[in-house]
Amino acid sequence: MKQKNIHVAIVGAGIGGLMAAMALLRANIKVEIFEQTTQLSEVGAGLQISPNVVRLLQRLGLGARLGELAVRPASMELRDWQDNQLIVRYPMGDAIEARYGAPHYTLHRADLHTLLCEQIPAECIHLGKRCIGVKQDSTGVELTFVDDAIAHADAVIGADGIHSVIRKKVIADDAPRFAGTRAYRSLIPAQRLAFLAQDEPTVKLWLGPQRHIVCYPISAGRLFNLVAVVPAGDWRVESWMTEGHIEDLATEFAGWAELVQRIIYAVDSTKCGVLYDRKPLERWSAGLITLLGDAAHPMLPHQAQGAGQAIEDAVVLAGCLKNITVERIPEGLQRYEALRRPRTTRVQEGARANGKTFQLSDRQQQQQRDQALHSENPLMQDWLLNYDAEQALEETTDHFSIL
Repeated sequence: MKQKNIHVAIVGAGIGGLMAAMALLRANIKVEIFEQTTQLSEVGAGLQISPNVVRLLQRLGLGARLGELAVRPASMELRDWQDNQLIVRYPMGDAIEARYGAPHYTLHRADLHTLLCEQIPAECIHLGKRCIGVKQDSTGVELTFVDDAIAHADAVIGADGIHSVIRKKVIADDAPRFAGTRAYRSLIPAQRLAFLAQDEPTVKLWLGPQRHIVCYPISAGRLFNLVAVVPAGDWRVESWMTEGHIEDLATEFAGWAELVQRIIYAVDSTKCGVLYDRKPLERWSAGLITLLGDAAHPMLPHQAQGAGQAIEDAVVLAGCLKNITVERIPEGLQRYEALRRPRTTRVQEGARANGKTFQLSDRQQQQQRDQALHSENPLMQDWLLNYDAEQALEETTDHFSIL
């Protein structure tokens, strides 16, 4: 008798949810996505995806299109906040691709979101479905929505972000972890930053006391992404959608290098939100329910791995559910969690540590940091970038291949 395909419901149609749907569909698993917004779109601005992520997208046949949408930086520059003095320049581009077999890209979050959305059949996506409840029993999982609709599935994936409703069904008490900082996020048309034009695209970071700025090109070079991290002050809003004030952004960086001032002067609108993460969870799964991406491991942006870890999650999860029976779903979810949790925990804590390193106030500590940056290249982290999510799963099974 032919084995019945399992049916998985995904709550949330962000990058993690869409990637999970794509991977599950390729594993011959029935998928439905339930998204609370009435129109598919992605908030935010730029992001970076490194070789550990790009190689997975390439295997899914998205490599050519990704290359058209993204920018492949040739280098990363770390500079002093006050005089723009170069602290260190790290080669990226060819150097990273030669070492890890795939490029490092910068791109607009919305471009990646759209690319993934194009891979999902429209009938799999249900919009305007804000999930307000989930319960499970021996027959499966039931989701309820604010419009009184009900959906049933064999398993549920919470891909509904840092404020996940599904997460509350896995762990009851889970307070946000305040980073003490807020981030201004802005997109700047490239023509306004003509003074940054150079032969090769570069990721630039200015490191200063209690503040730092990151700026890099996205959208095939048509835009620049700017992220400016400052003390939180009285702000406590955890959202990318809150409007910020340009005059406040400029005030935060008064006295910084002239080049930084010119970049800020080119900003015509900005979003601002306080940065939080969560302590790594002791578990992601409960029976037929599991978590993915920010719902499982929300992290600060200082290691540029948030979207990337969600994509890795999706590939591993699909592999753990492929070719299993309904009765074995909890076993598959536990395997997924066991494979992913140690890695994402390391990335979470690394991102938090980087945030502190970027914003040292003590001059002696700054000098020690700068010396350390000269002695080792943080872009060449084999544990992070040489990791292959598909290979990691293959090493634990005799029958895996979804890509």
